[in-house]
Amino acid sequence: MGFLHVGQAGLQLLASSDPPTLASQSDGITAETEPHEGKRKVESLWPIFRIHHQKTRYIFDLFYKRKAISRELYEYCIKEGYADKNLIAKWKKQGYENLCCLRCIQTRDTNFGTNCICRVPKSKLEVGRIIECTHCGCRGCSG
Repeated sequence: MGFLHVGQAGLQLLASSDPPTLASQSDGITAETEPHEGKRKVESLWPIFRIHHQKTRYIFDLFYKRKAISRELYEYCIKEGYADKNLIAKWKKQGYENLCCLRCIQTRDTNFGTNCICRVPKSKLEVGRIIECTHCGCRGCSG
């Protein structure tokens, strides 16, 4: 019944055919049931992280950039878990506008107490080096 409420409140804007595309519920099921053979344990979660990021970014853009939804609807999406309020809070801070996930800035999750490799600016990396975050599969969110 909650999903009908969201649709009635105006979230029909989030149809998967609308640009930018939002991962649909079937995409989430596909990500969960995708075969994991030959992948590291964390790699099987990367599609789920991407879907979570896309949903949150879309709601963030609708409210803060395009001003297409009301504060009431935005707060409802946060309360019901359609968007990650902590990730949105970071996106509003300078230098974190493109942050892929919160684990990438938590120093306790790294060997040397630093940020994730995906937070290193590409200009600071050696030429031709391909980086990949072990947490979410990001290939560089710092710019």
